[in-house]
Amino acid sequence: MNKKEEEKKNISAYEKAAQDGIDPRCIPQKLENPVPEHEEIIYPNYSAEEQSNWSFLYNRQMKFLPGRACEEYIEGAGKLNLSDKKIPYLKDLSHIFHNSTGWKVARVPGLIHEQNFFEMLRRKVFPSTDYIRGKEELDYTPAPDLFHDIFGHMPLLTNKSFASFYQMFGEAAMKAEGINRKYLETFHWFTVEFGLIRKPEGMRIYGAGIVSSHGEVQSALSGNVEVKEFVPENIIMQEYDVWHLQPILFAIESFEQLEQGFKEWTKKAGLA
Repeated sequence: MNKKEEEKKNISAYEKAAQDGIDPRCIPQKLENPVPEHEEIIYPNYSAEEQSNWSFLYNRQMKFLPGRACEEYIEGAGKLNLSDKKIPYLKDLSHIFHNSTGWKVARVPGLIHEQNFFEMLRRKVFPSTDYIRGKEELDYTPAPDLFHDIFGHMPLLTNKSFASFYQMFGEAAMKAEGINRKYLETFHWFTVEFGLIRKPEGMRIYGAGIVSSHGEVQSALSGNVEVKEFVPENIIMQEYDVWHLQPILFAIESFEQLEQGFKEWTKKAGLA
């Protein structure tokens, strides 16, 4: 294997897709200057159409979440006061995080470089966009937007075990090199983005990529998906495609298991 082939083997699925020319918005941006955090964030002058798009997306997803999303997610959405009335103010969300789990929010211009992303997580800062997808992409957008960031990711950051895991993820990722970068990206995909959790009442969703997606939220708990046990060593080796409904997902037993399992794996991998 030559050097170019070796480098391609170690890149993430998003990086590969970007290199293949699928969507330029999925090419991570490297932040050259500080971005607004917490009190520095200003509320944009959203148009009536943008506010309407939020309301549409919020109401459509909320119809599917009862009996599908885990109670930790539902409780988190309540703590953040999410509703269909108005696009949330990132500064307000940042204050709620800071008072509950010690996290803050930063406003970023789009998909950011992994080093910027991991450094923020290490500091307990969640990077969020503040623009929303247009009407032509209401069903699906490959690029990050505020609906995915706020509706998908933020509710679970009010959960202490999940928030602790996510900070550990940032710390481990800052130390990762070579193939460990790809392993961590894969672990992130099958937990933070596309994770399931077993509950006494049945399988439930917690991954941001599922709860914020019209197609995934209906597919994830269907008979079309193979659900595997949470074994970090298996998760990191699982192949996936970012552009299609996910046929294979992994289920945790609890967020404490996610936190402890990740801690144990990073020790073995020399990332702790």
